[in-house]
Amino acid sequence: MSVFNKLKKLFSHRKDVSEQIAEINQKKNEIEQKKFDQGLKKSSSVLNDSINKIVAKHHRLDDELIQNIEEALLFFDIGTNATQKILTAITEEIKYQRITNPDLIRQIIIDKLFIYYIQDTFVDTSIKLIPNKQNVILVTGVNGVGKTTSIAKLAYKYKMEHHKVCLIAGDTFRAGAVAQLEIWANKIGVPIFKPQKSGQDPASVIYGGLEYARKNMIDIVICDTSGRLQNKIHLMNELKKIQGIIKRFDDTQPIESLLVIDATTGQSGINQAKAFNEVTNITGIILTKMDSTSKGGIVLAIKDAFNLPVKFIGFGESLEDLKIFDLEMFIHGLTKEIHINE
Repeated sequence: MSVFNKLKKLFSHRKDVSEQIAEINQKKNEIEQKKFDQGLKKSSSVLNDSINKIVAKHHRLDDELIQNIEEALLFFDIGTNATQKILTAITEEIKYQRITNPDLIRQIIIDKLFIYYIQDTFVDTSIKLIPNKQNVILVTGVNGVGKTTSIAKLAYKYKMEHHKVCLIAGDTFRAGAVAQLEIWANKIGVPIFKPQKSGQDPASVIYGGLEYARKNMIDIVICDTSGRLQNKIHLMNELKKIQGIIKRFDDTQPIESLLVIDATTGQSGINQAKAFNEVTNITGIILTKMDSTSKGGIVLAIKDAFNLPVKFIGFGESLEDLKIFDLEMFIHGLTKEIHINE
């Protein structure tokens, strides 16, 4: 075989490999999109029904159309402030374009919903891990929102990505919190640092856990914290103390302070976020139980209230069901049931 033919064969093989990689990535994206579509089915159906009822009744801009759109947006859990801003954008567009076609009204409603999410902001859902360093992720949230399960899913995700992961059981207040986290740690196969005695100060547990992680060359440390809001002053002091302990080890940490919100709680979840945002520097949201709600507008409400990105979204109970929030996949899943006539 000539040198030319050998080179041709070599580069042809490389092309085949690149094509195979592209096909694998495409299949992965298709699987992820199916997960978003399935998880957002309830929300998509409600949004579809609401918009269809509106456009079936109205072919022109009038007070009743505006009122019906407003009611639909509020019912979808978008929140008062975001609803008013989106409603203004919708009515201005319909008025400017002099729209009378129901399908165009439908399209404008959908467009303004999601233009609102990305306008005037850079939506960054990534968690930027620092190589060759101990990366600390602090997780907060009230009891019952799925905080413990979310921590387990994060640990599983990073372990599958070949990181050395450790959990720190910093919720020493709630009975059973440490035991629940330990069950997950054993199931996943990652170490967990626990309180040495009942009722131990959470900050001291975090300190001991960080020392353990450093000695054992662990690169991702996920810290659980107490979720009580009954005494906000105590919570504020506790979280500030924990933040101080973490920064004593490394002033660039924690890289993330993630707040877990249950999507089914609607505006109650927004109020929880406000309380936690007052006491700690939240960098992103983990939105759980998204498959159980019919009101996917909470993503817009969170953005409006805090300009914080949803970084992870939960669609189920299994370890694989925590997904990185992808706006394009989210929009596709939420509007999948909505068909615009060409």
